[in-house]
Order: sequence, then structure tokens, then C-alpha cells
Amino acid sequence: MGDINVKRFGMAFGATFGILYLGCVLVMYAVGREVTILFFNSLLHGIDVTSIIRLNMPWWEMGMGFIEIFIVGWLTGATIASIYNLGSGKAEKT
Repeated sequence: MGDINVKRFGMAFGATFGILYLGCVLVMYAVGREVTILFFNSLLHGIDVTSIIRLNMPWWEMGMGFIEIFIVGWLTGATIASIYNLGSGKAEKT
């Protein structure tokens, strides 16, 4: 097994998190408040999200959220790749 490229794996995770974020935004704007609450209550194992759902988010705040979730995704992917590479034993052989 080869090493995982940390930057590429981080980018893949960041892009995936970003796509999921945009999917969340689309669900919220497409179906309205009540269906959004039902959807996320089901997704989060019955946690009631009624008090935290707001559909009047400004575009710049949504953009900041996208950037933030991309960074979190990138860091998650890079961390996973780094731990995998560390555990693969390749560093010990060189």
C-alpha cells in the first residue's frame, strides 16, 4: 500500500464537505421551514432543531459557512491521511 497524498486527500474531504453544505442550503431553500425541520430532526436522530433553523441567512454568512466547512473538511482529510501515513510504517523504514 502506498502513502496517501495529504494535500489531495484534504482537498477531497474539503470538496465533499462543501458539496454537503451546498446540499443542505438547497434543501433549506427548496422545501421551506417545516419540511426542513422534519428532515433535519430525522437526520439527527430526533434532536429537535426547531429553535436553531433560520431560513433568512444573508448570502455573505452562507459564503463564510461554506469556507469554514471547507477548511474543517480539508483539515479532517489531511489529518486522516497523515495518521494513515504515520501508521503505514513507511517512516520507520527510511
